[in-house]
Amino acid sequence: MEKFDLLISGVGGQGVILASNIVSEVALAAGYDVKKTDTLGMAQRGGSVVSHVRLGSEVHSPLIRMGDVDILVAFEKLEAARWSHYLKPGKVAVINNYALPPFSVSLGGGVYPADAAIMENLKQRTERAYFVDGTARVEELGNVRTLNSFLMGCVSLFLPLKIRVWQDVIARHVPPGAQQINATAFSRGRKEMRRVSL
Repeated sequence: MEKFDLLISGVGGQGVILASNIVSEVALAAGYDVKKTDTLGMAQRGGSVVSHVRLGSEVHSPLIRMGDVDILVAFEKLEAARWSHYLKPGKVAVINNYALPPFSVSLGGGVYPADAAIMENLKQRTERAYFVDGTARVEELGNVRTLNSFLMGCVSLFLPLKIRVWQDVIARHVPPGAQQINATAFSRGRKEMRRVSL
């Protein structure tokens, strides 16, 4: 059974923890041993949120060592740059093409880096860094809270986990009445990932 280490990062309120719970449950259903841990920091005030998710035949620790991440998922562009040093060289980064400047920038004390600088940072680790228009796509659906389902759709292309299981787990984790729109967001994430990675 192949090992996968995922690091999912974003800003408080974006759905990072829900996304890491979903991928963990899907992997458990597929027979993987799974370990997970979350760091919230000042998440409720727009701070950084990060989840370590480790899948394998036997996993002893939930923490991923720097330089060992197989799939980096960033709900926000600056978070991709912030955690890029955890990415294993040549592995995959999925980045939501969305900027949510931290308070240090919003209040005039700093500068949000340009897209070219963020991409250059990522290219030092991998050529497989993919920007996806997740926020724009889920806004088109009419519900930005489906972003985690969209990004899990993107991630699903890189993990040997059955689509039906992804869909079932997502349906169990979202509010009643939101199953269909989240299923659509998941499918659109898969489509977007194929578009940017092939």
